Amino acid sequence: MKPYTGMYTSSDNTQMELLKLTGVIPVKYDGRSYNFPIELWLLYSFPFTPPICLLRPTSNMVIREGKHVDAKGRIHLPVLHNWDHPRSSVVGLLNEMISKFEEDPPLSSRTTEDTKDPHELMAYVSNLKINDGGIRHQDEQNIKVSVVGGGDLGMACVMSILSKCNVDKLVFIDVAESSSKGGATDLEIFNLPKVQVSRDISSSAGSKVIVVTANSWNNDESYLKVVQTNVDLYRGIIPNLVHLSPNAILLIASQPVDIMTHVAWRQSGLPPTRVIGAGCNLDSERLSHVLDINLNTHKPAWVIGELSDNKVPVISNVGLSSNGALEIAPGSNSTKPLLDRAFDLMKNRGQRSWSVGLSVADITNTIVTDNMKIHSISTLAQGWSGIGAEVFLSLPCIMGANGSARLAGVTLGPEEDTKLRESVNSLFVLMSQIRI
Repeated sequence: MKPYTGMYTSSDNTQMELLKLTGVIPVKYDGRSYNFPIELWLLYSFPFTPPICLLRPTSNMVIREGKHVDAKGRIHLPVLHNWDHPRSSVVGLLNEMISKFEEDPPLSSRTTEDTKDPHELMAYVSNLKINDGGIRHQDEQNIKVSVVGGGDLGMACVMSILSKCNVDKLVFIDVAESSSKGGATDLEIFNLPKVQVSRDISSSAGSKVIVVTANSWNNDESYLKVVQTNVDLYRGIIPNLVHLSPNAILLIASQPVDIMTHVAWRQSGLPPTRVIGAGCNLDSERLSHVLDINLNTHKPAWVIGELSDNKVPVISNVGLSSNGALEIAPGSNSTKPLLDRAFDLMKNRGQRSWSVGLSVADITNTIVTDNMKIHSISTLAQGWSGIGAEVFLSLPCIMGANGSARLAGVTLGPEEDTKLRESVNSLFVLMSQIRI
């Protein structure tokens, strides 16, 4: 195996420059030795998440779909599903790959009428191609959204998505491990159109958007232990969801949302553009509404930072009717009183679960319609306005069918900048204390 850098193209055409390992592994079968060409892509989150493993058949080889390899050449092994850094390693992965391929070889020689060898590995499969992104599926016509996690918030998300989004199928998965119980049984009783109620993660397969609301809280434990319990719950959910829907965008609504979005990104192996949290989107929509209706500004505004008392309001440099690109206005003495007043006016508004559900539906609708709307969502903040730590915070992002893209950073006022840095430090310390 030799290391190279290369441009990895995911199934949604997102490109990332990654490290890849390319070479062959020796596989013995029926008394003969074969060299199987493979390629491993190491994601940004490696070694916390496993490599993406692909067969790279030569022109005289064809893929034989089986238990450990799909028709497109993506390799699925127990060690990948149960990856646990630091116990798991690439060397161990390659050893298991050799062992499993000797039991069930995933490649065979391309056969013709003139050359048939009883020792060749299996049937002929033609016209299979793999690009650098691995699996490529044709765009599906049906839009499927899954909501994972019972409880009031899960129910609120289901009903809000049904009301706002034009989806062909909505799957509500009531995770058995979650301590929050909701109305999943009532949904089954009343048999809502387009809604499937399930307790099996596999029913989420093929989703465009997966909303995760699952929580496992215990008020008798310390805050750190409560967060760790949620992280442990995610460990059994997130990798399976991504395996079943590799092209999905994960939308996290579990609490604490910034930490759980960070955890989901680490556990998923997806690029950070496709793992987002509901974050401060609800507060941002309320802020824009107050500024527009009560204060007559007609400018979009967002709440950024941690979903806590340290969150910070910012405003756009252009109005809603402008054709110019929306940007965050630099912090100034003229905008601060306006934003502070708007913040006071929006306090104590709304009902929590249903309001968050409506916010989640708003983000979901932007994704499934590829609307390119700007939302303040929890995203990887590293590199934004000088943030060096790997933390997730709410930042204004352009959202569409392929995920999120952050607006450019901005110079904040001293008070706002201090709040943001305090959040970065506290989130970084908490992340260092939990076991992903």
